[in-house]
Amino acid sequence: MRVLLAGGGTAGHTSPLLATAAVLRDAGVDVTCLGTPRGLEVTLIPQAGFPLELVPPVPLPRRPGKALVMVPSRLRAAVKATGDVVERVCPDVIVGFGGYVSVPAYLVARRRHVPLVVHEGNAIPGIANKLGARLTTHVATSFPDTDLPHARYIGLPIRREISGLDRAVLRAEARAFFGLDADRPTLLITGGSQGARRINHAVSAAARDLAAAGVQVLHAAGRPDEVTVSPRPGDPPYVVVPFIDRMDLAYAAADLILCRAGANTVTEVAAVGLPAAFVPLPIGNGEQAHNAHPVVQAGGALLIDDAALTPAWIDNVVIPLVSHPGRLAAMSAAASGIVGRDADERLAAMITEAAQS
Repeated sequence: MRVLLAGGGTAGHTSPLLATAAVLRDAGVDVTCLGTPRGLEVTLIPQAGFPLELVPPVPLPRRPGKALVMVPSRLRAAVKATGDVVERVCPDVIVGFGGYVSVPAYLVARRRHVPLVVHEGNAIPGIANKLGARLTTHVATSFPDTDLPHARYIGLPIRREISGLDRAVLRAEARAFFGLDADRPTLLITGGSQGARRINHAVSAAARDLAAAGVQVLHAAGRPDEVTVSPRPGDPPYVVVPFIDRMDLAYAAADLILCRAGANTVTEVAAVGLPAAFVPLPIGNGEQAHNAHPVVQAGGALLIDDAALTPAWIDNVVIPLVSHPGRLAAMSAAASGIVGRDADERLAAMITEAAQS
C-alpha cells in the first residue's frame, strides 16, 4: 500500500503526521509526505527518515486584502504541483492533517478519485479540514465534540516515546539529565518552540518565591533573554533552556507543567498523567481553551487566562499545588483516564480501511 500524508507548517500538524507515519511504515506501508518549504516539516520529516515532497503554500488570510486576491492563483499552482506528486507516487489513499498544504491535497484527491482521510488536531476545526471533511466520509478527530461531518473521535496520534512513557520509572534519570535535585517538587514551564513572553515573565518574576517554597524549575523559554533569574546560594535549581528535545524526560522529571494548550501538548501531558496549568494562547479562534476543556473538566488540569497569569497567581495557586503530592496524584489519575495513547494505531487502521474501500 502507498500512502501520501499531507501536513506541516507547525508541530500541531507535523507531530501527528510523523506518529502515524511510523505505525504505517512498521506495517510495511510505503509512506510519502507532502509539505511546503516554509514549515517545520522541512527539517522534521527527513530527520525521521520519510521522503518529503514540497509544493507551494497557499495561505488563507482571514481579512480582505492583496493576499486574499492572490489565493486563487496560488491555489491553482499548488493543486498542479500536488497533482504532479500524486502522479509520481500513485498513492492508494491521501491523508490530510490540516494546514496550508492539505487544501490542494484534498482537491487533488477528489479530482482523481483517490480515497481521502482527514484528521483534525484541534477541538475547533480549521478552514482546511472543514473543506476536507466535506469531500470524504473518513474523518478523524482528536477531541470528542469537534464539529465536522462524518467525524469519528479517535484521539491525537502522539510520539511513541511519549505514548509509552512511564514517568515514575524515568523520574530519577530525567531529573539527573536536566541537573535537577532528585526529591524536590518540580515545575516544568514551556510556551512552545518560540516561547511565550507572558509565561516567561510571570514565572521568572516569581522565581524567588518558588525557591523559598523549595520548588525547582525546568524552564524551556524559547527566548532565554526573557527569563531573568538571580539564584542565591542554597536555592533549588532553576534551569533555563531555549528548547527541550527530550520532552519524554521533561515530562518524567516534572510534578506539574505550566504551558500553552496546543492540541499536542494537551494530549501528551494528559496521556502521561502529568498535572497541568494551561494558559491558552490569547489569539486565534479560541481553540486552545477548547482543547484544554476535557482535561480541565475531568479535574486533571487548571485553566488560567493569559492576561490573568501573574507572579501573584503563581504564588497563590501554583506553589501550593506543586507542593501538594495528594492533589497532584488525584489530578494525574483524572488526566490519564480520559486520553488514549493509541490514536496513532487507530488512525493507521482507518487509513487502511479507506484505502480498501
